[in-house]
Amino acid sequence: MKIKDVTDRIESFAPLSLQESYDNAGLIVGRYDDTLQGGVLLAVDVTDEVIDEAIERGCKMIVTHHPIVFHPLKRFNSASLVERCVERAIKHDIALYACHTNLDSARHGMSWRLGQLLGVENMQVLEPTEEGVGFGSVGELAEPMKTEEFFARLKSVLGCGAVRHSAVVKSSVKRVAICTGAGGSMIGAAAASGCDVYVTADVKYNDYYTPDGRFILCDVGHFESEYCAIDLLFDILADLSKIFSNFALHKSANSKNPMNYYV
Repeated sequence: MKIKDVTDRIESFAPLSLQESYDNAGLIVGRYDDTLQGGVLLAVDVTDEVIDEAIERGCKMIVTHHPIVFHPLKRFNSASLVERCVERAIKHDIALYACHTNLDSARHGMSWRLGQLLGVENMQVLEPTEEGVGFGSVGELAEPMKTEEFFARLKSVLGCGAVRHSAVVKSSVKRVAICTGAGGSMIGAAAASGCDVYVTADVKYNDYYTPDGRFILCDVGHFESEYCAIDLLFDILADLSKIFSNFALHKSANSKNPMNYYV
């Protein structure tokens, strides 16, 4: 089995051509034609703990949502987490692959998966870039929910330490817009969708004024909104075990939120 067998399966669902110009999705450490020994570990980020887990499990490839290398590196002397993790991956012959904005904008990608977890049905692309492809999703709950009950569902399903939100201008919600990760730039698209609530992350202070009585803006946290990447990637790759008898796929037990809450 080659690394390319894994990356081809991922890219058939989320082609690299869909990634944004600023992104660094794809194979970051390793070569496509290298033989893949051991299993594949799925995580949100590459961290020391995830590298440790890969070594312990005998995984020779880590697939994450976020690219470990996002900005150019000028040296490798363990001066930062990024440098240290890349060095360790190379030392232990572990390939690193990221599926980032291409997974966000792929047909039935990240926002679809989050919507399914929240019970949103009949989803469409919130901000399409081409037919069936684009960022975010918008759909409806099977039945209207009281707003506080919907907030409670967000906390329960996503494991949020808190849900930050704008003024509660709707007593109940039915139409839900979603953008996993940093979705502040899509608040306008959410407003145009006629949603009752927009679920996203990394919202700035002034963004909370933008709804202006039309809908509720919810910030559930970046990690919380994107943890579903692990299950989505697992589903994309699971069939490889039927083709390659020695293929092992693992969900990381050490993919953890870098942000903590004092409650």
